[in-house]
Amino acid sequence: MAPVVSAALGALGPLLAKLTTLLADECGRLKGVRREIRSLRSELTSMHAALQSYSMLEDPSLQVKAWISLVRELAYDTEDCIDKFIQQLGDGRQQGGIKEVFRNTVRRLKTLRSRRRIASQIGDLKARVIEVQEQKNRYKLDDIPRSTSDHVAVDPRLSALFAEEAHLVGIEGPRDDLAKWMVEEENSPVEHHRSVLSIVGSGGLGKTTLANQIYRKIQGHFQCQAIVSVSQKPDTKKIVKDVISQVPCQDGFTKDIDTWDEKKSIAKLRELLQDKRYLIIIDDIWSIPAWDAIKCAFPENNCSSKIIATTRIFAVARSCCPGDDDRIYEMEPLSAPHSERLFFRRIFGSENCCPDMFKEVSNEILKKCGGLPLAIISISSLLANRPVVKEEWERVKRSIGSALDKDKSLEGVNSILSLSYNDLPPNLKTCLLYLSHFPEDYVIERERLVRRWIAEGFISEERGQTQQEVAENCFYELINKSMVQAVDIGYDGKASACRNFITVINGAQAIWENSHGYIRRLSIQHIDQELASVLANKDLRHVRSLTVTDSDCIKHLPSIAQFETLRVLDLEGCEGLEEYDMNGMDKLFHLKYLSFRSTGIPELPPGSVMLHNLETLDLRNTDIQELPAGITELVKLKHLLIVRDTYGELEGNTKIPNGIGNMRNLRAVSGFNITMSSKAAVEELGNLTSLDHLHVELDSGGSEEYKEMLLSSLCKLGASKLQSLELYSKEPTPLEFLDSWSPLPSSLQLFNMDTYYYLPRTPKWITPALTSLAYLDINLIEVTDDDLRRLGKLHALLSLELWLKSDPRERLKVQGFPSLKEFILVCRDNHGGAYVTFVEGAMPKLENLELPFHVSMARAYGFCFSIGHLPCLKEAEVHLYNKGAKYSETKAAAAVIRTEAGIHPNHPSVTIVEE
Repeated sequence: MAPVVSAALGALGPLLAKLTTLLADECGRLKGVRREIRSLRSELTSMHAALQSYSMLEDPSLQVKAWISLVRELAYDTEDCIDKFIQQLGDGRQQGGIKEVFRNTVRRLKTLRSRRRIASQIGDLKARVIEVQEQKNRYKLDDIPRSTSDHVAVDPRLSALFAEEAHLVGIEGPRDDLAKWMVEEENSPVEHHRSVLSIVGSGGLGKTTLANQIYRKIQGHFQCQAIVSVSQKPDTKKIVKDVISQVPCQDGFTKDIDTWDEKKSIAKLRELLQDKRYLIIIDDIWSIPAWDAIKCAFPENNCSSKIIATTRIFAVARSCCPGDDDRIYEMEPLSAPHSERLFFRRIFGSENCCPDMFKEVSNEILKKCGGLPLAIISISSLLANRPVVKEEWERVKRSIGSALDKDKSLEGVNSILSLSYNDLPPNLKTCLLYLSHFPEDYVIERERLVRRWIAEGFISEERGQTQQEVAENCFYELINKSMVQAVDIGYDGKASACRNFITVINGAQAIWENSHGYIRRLSIQHIDQELASVLANKDLRHVRSLTVTDSDCIKHLPSIAQFETLRVLDLEGCEGLEEYDMNGMDKLFHLKYLSFRSTGIPELPPGSVMLHNLETLDLRNTDIQELPAGITELVKLKHLLIVRDTYGELEGNTKIPNGIGNMRNLRAVSGFNITMSSKAAVEELGNLTSLDHLHVELDSGGSEEYKEMLLSSLCKLGASKLQSLELYSKEPTPLEFLDSWSPLPSSLQLFNMDTYYYLPRTPKWITPALTSLAYLDINLIEVTDDDLRRLGKLHALLSLELWLKSDPRERLKVQGFPSLKEFILVCRDNHGGAYVTFVEGAMPKLENLELPFHVSMARAYGFCFSIGHLPCLKEAEVHLYNKGAKYSETKAAAAVIRTEAGIHPNHPSVTIVEE
């Protein structure tokens, strides 16, 4: 055998020499390619800057639009080329060892052709860069002014200022309420400073109309009145002069007004209004600096003057109303009945004259209008001029999106809604348009959306903020600017989701390609076999994100291997994935976001562990019980989500993978079962110093060593960034080991104890030192005044849920809780309940209350509920436990509760449940 081996090694010598020569030549070429790639990166930066600059044009010409499209496609192709080059380098990395040397040598030879192809692509791209630069010079795009229109467009908001009262629907209540507030100080002997009413809401909701109706109703109470509209680029001097022209002044006062500069104009207006009670509408303010510039023209003159400001932006509304005497009113979409009244009145002259055959299609049309009065008026006006034929209504319903662009009668609504979009900076425009990947009226979780934005490359770190923080700022900025509708706003003011009311493509409409011929992002909300066959013949190599929201179409989709440049693959909610060809998953080198949530898949597709750029892996509500060993190689992963929810029961039967400690970028981990995992894996959790959210299951079957390991990891995590800890157990697993948690988790914001175990007392580690703890959900055997006093010192606490195993034996007096907005107390014993009263000054910000009420115990104290001490209360749910009490006493207790609610200044809604 030895001579054979020697001969083989001897033959390998010349071969290795040739390979060395080839690789040396290739290294020379590689250096050249690297230089070209660096050059392309520089060109790419310039292209992005050009796109941002020209995207800011208010009215780009067709030439500009065509050029922008060319640059955008060139930028995409350049990014793809750079990514392919980086991937080729990754394939050629040596891992060490003689076997790896041979393997990498062969692999490098195999990639010579690929690298030469990349070099060829670079040449093509550089030629295209020269072409678009020449086209820019040829069209003289640098000389194009910011606005290409020479005429002054008619302000689409003017019609709202002069709307006839008989044509209005749904604003009578708010109009009368706000009008009363505006003049209630009139007969007061006390002088009042100027105050502001800010009306805020999205475009088309009727802010201007409401402001004008209030103005008409109360203008006789003021000595001076004026209405001015503010553009997106306000001219303060012009606005001030416009006000002066509307208020009474002495002859000669406005002499030489055309020569006044901004400073003199403001001084003259202040002189006019100094001793007058004035009423001013400032319509459509777009920025805080604009308000700051305008407000100084209106003096604080102790005459109970009023300003009504309208805006689409919540931050602006808050800036307009800094004082206790100011008021913010948030516009809401019209209710379904009010929408119908307005719609039918415009078409038939009365809301009672609609034929039954039009009811269904009209409901669908109104749903698309989303309660926006402007949209309802525009669409109904369009239908009023069409034949009263059901097919015509159906046609309008199907084409509402495209009709906004094409039908002259809808120009008003289009321009109103476009104002908000055009005001957005380029990055927010991109983030907003991305919502079209989801169906109309779809609720999109905040975390899902921001993680996808990051994966798409829309978000960059800035000013010391992480990508996650920047992305969440973009999410809230879109809400702040009334571009998306917030859903499920928490007590911390954060929305857990938003509702999509943007529709780009729906029904049978399909837009497959852009002008360059490539599909970049693909959202499939419905597809049949015919459309699927069309899609199968398309070039899918450039698709960056694939979103599928329809389970029925999954079997028709082309193989996943055809989507080779995917960054985002979101299959959430799609069942039947066993019918879909996911071979080639390992070739999706660029994938950053992968969601199989609520798909029911039993295991990860082969190749998933090769997705080394993956940042989010969402496996919630699937049937996956075990992760492949190679999962720990995904060291860029930030979000690993596995928890299941079956029939309302959380189940976490997945083991923590050994080696998880190497996944140092993990920020959120959910669904792992501590007891089923190895002790070493549990201990490795402590190495995840970037972790801010941990959700794990802990069963009673494990030994004390598991708890020690978990506690050790929690101590390490608590000393770093841990913000949220959720512990689940379907068994009564003792948790006293947490009393030894040290150092305290100073960043902890949420602790949720979802288990059948009840702690004998408030945990020792829950102290006022937890200055960030905002959400607390714990189980106690019983609660005492001492427990409530301790918890009441948590100054950041916003929501407190106490689940009691035993009924309190004495009356509980609540004090403290300076920031609490929600208090829920549940007695699982269901025999006696509790009797809770509130000390004056306790829970000054409480909005939502749910309590048991022990009728027999309360009888001794005279049925005092004391909700009058809760000044901000909005809702209360009281469970009356009447064991040992007479029927008349139960009724008396209920009457006391309703009476206290009735005399409460907020008139909170109260639900009483008799147990």
